Amino acid sequence: MRVEFEDLVVEYDVQYGKGKKIVLSMDSIGFVSVKAPNNTSEITIVDVIKQHAKVIKQRQENISKSKDRFREKSYGGEGKFLHLGKEFFLDELIDTKELSEDELRINLKKFYILSCKKIVNQRIKVYQEQLRVKPKSIEVDESNTKWGACTSSKKITFNYRLAMAPIESIDYVVVHELCHLLHMNHDRSFWRKIGSILPDYKKREEYLKKYGPFMTL
Repeated sequence: MRVEFEDLVVEYDVQYGKGKKIVLSMDSIGFVSVKAPNNTSEITIVDVIKQHAKVIKQRQENISKSKDRFREKSYGGEGKFLHLGKEFFLDELIDTKELSEDELRINLKKFYILSCKKIVNQRIKVYQEQLRVKPKSIEVDESNTKWGACTSSKKITFNYRLAMAPIESIDYVVVHELCHLLHMNHDRSFWRKIGSILPDYKKREEYLKKYGPFMTL
């Protein structure tokens, strides 16, 4: 879900439960999660988000500054980049001969996009059989706030930067989005379904929260 007001854009999801109040939290890439009592209206949730607009904006700016520091990668011989959770020199991932930094950056992004497409398609085949679901389409794109997304039309999209994460965390995002084909909301049934497939999903999710800012070009 997405809400825009004044100069602030907030992308968020909602987890409904038996709690008595609305609680907001933000992960390492700026995505807001909302825990709300059952039957809470969307209008009420948006109002609460607006009430916390100043804090959300400040934290988004802090995350952006943090990303800028990590974004200063070296494209020379000593620069290292993540792939499947491990560090590699640039020439171990792509051809670097006689290319400018801009060309290297473009080619590296293409490498990650192709790698992500290959990996998520392989992993989806494994888990869709266990979950007995099948997405209508699978795409890879770029996002500043999400590792993956699933629409009501069963279209699943993954962030190409996932190719930088270890396979355990990639599997978490794959299972997370496939489970949305069964439960569009982050309710208790949704998390139980994820836990039935990946009992340690919180550990896999935590890696993305902790190291997400490092996964840049």
